[in-house]
Amino acid sequence: MTYHPKSEFLRIMQERGFLADCTDLQALDDSLIAGAVTAYIGYDATAKSLHVGHLLNIMMLRWLQKTGHRPITLMGGGTTKVGDPSFRSDERPLLDESQIAENIDGMQQVFARYLSYEDGTGAMMLNNAEWLDELKYIEFLRDIGRYFSVNRMLSFESVKSRLDREQSLSFLEFNYMILQAYDFLELNRRYGCTLQMGGSDQWGNIVNGIDLTRRVSGTEVFGLTSPLLTTSDGRKMGKSAGGAIWLNGDMLSPYEFWQFWRNTTDADVGRFLKYYTELPVDECDRLGALQGSEINEAKVILANEVTTLLHGAEAAQAAEATAREVFEKGGTGDDLPTFELKREDLKILTGEMLQTGDDESYCAANTVFVEARLADTGKDAKRLILEKGAMVNDEPITPDFPFIKVKDLEATVKLSAGKKRHALVKLAD
Repeated sequence: MTYHPKSEFLRIMQERGFLADCTDLQALDDSLIAGAVTAYIGYDATAKSLHVGHLLNIMMLRWLQKTGHRPITLMGGGTTKVGDPSFRSDERPLLDESQIAENIDGMQQVFARYLSYEDGTGAMMLNNAEWLDELKYIEFLRDIGRYFSVNRMLSFESVKSRLDREQSLSFLEFNYMILQAYDFLELNRRYGCTLQMGGSDQWGNIVNGIDLTRRVSGTEVFGLTSPLLTTSDGRKMGKSAGGAIWLNGDMLSPYEFWQFWRNTTDADVGRFLKYYTELPVDECDRLGALQGSEINEAKVILANEVTTLLHGAEAAQAAEATAREVFEKGGTGDDLPTFELKREDLKILTGEMLQTGDDESYCAANTVFVEARLADTGKDAKRLILEKGAMVNDEPITPDFPFIKVKDLEATVKLSAGKKRHALVKLAD
């Protein structure tokens, strides 16, 4: 029989589909009813921006705060120096201190859109380098390492899968789960944190932290995970043909972000409305059940709601206006992503080399499409051209002559990858 939570936070988590696993659902529910709970999610600083794959857990923190509890966003300034090996086939590239600091600065911009960091009962933003950088190795091994069984650590799926494939797991990476467990202990000691949340791939790390905290401090703490998301057609959530869907506006324009959600597969609309918006569940179900052309308006609502949360209502309205201009009227709109291309980044050929019999200069279209983020690789762009899905000013590029005149790029041109993705490009002065 399904457990029916009494606390508002867990009820929302269950109704909206956020809940995958919990170490003790009833005890956590009782704790949430008894008073304000402090909970955290950790984010290693492996890039300058968070991406859509992080958004599900950010929404969990937002709901936690909206229901009267205190979220902690824990920046992994310390753990990033080690790298999480969970479900990876190889070791993460090691970043230096300056790269980690730069990445943390970029990531922090996003959280302020979703959480209130006001003094008092507001959210807290912490960095685990504060305690991990100060650890003395021998003392840490003696005081903390003795609580970890190597046999048990090897049994966790995130480690076992790497070893089963006979892929190397460095001693550095093997320490990651101990350091993450220690984070929970420190957050419990310093801030009374009693709940760690994360994706299902973090279950082993979360359980380690709970076990360590209970054994060292005798405190009852909890873990809660969200499902790992794929789209209904099996793709990893947060990836598109143009690359990762970043949350920072300087890495992905609000229009491109809006368009990602507008292009949601019909079968995912209702589910994504529950995850990524604050619309009532009944309304999410109603919109998700629409058929035919009506589902497209539900996708516009999804795109507007999600973009408003991240970039503001004005950016969402501008993105919708541009989309309608591009799709309904065949124009360019005012909000399409614009790229300035450097001549040295393009392979420029003369017409004579291409046997066109003229003095014009041309560049390979596949290169331009990659630079405009309309294709991940030159190979992807070539495939797009072969399928006649690559267009310049709404005219398809012919596979027999996959080039663009340099003279055309000296004025702004509109590139299209299929019917849904567009960009404006011009050569830099």
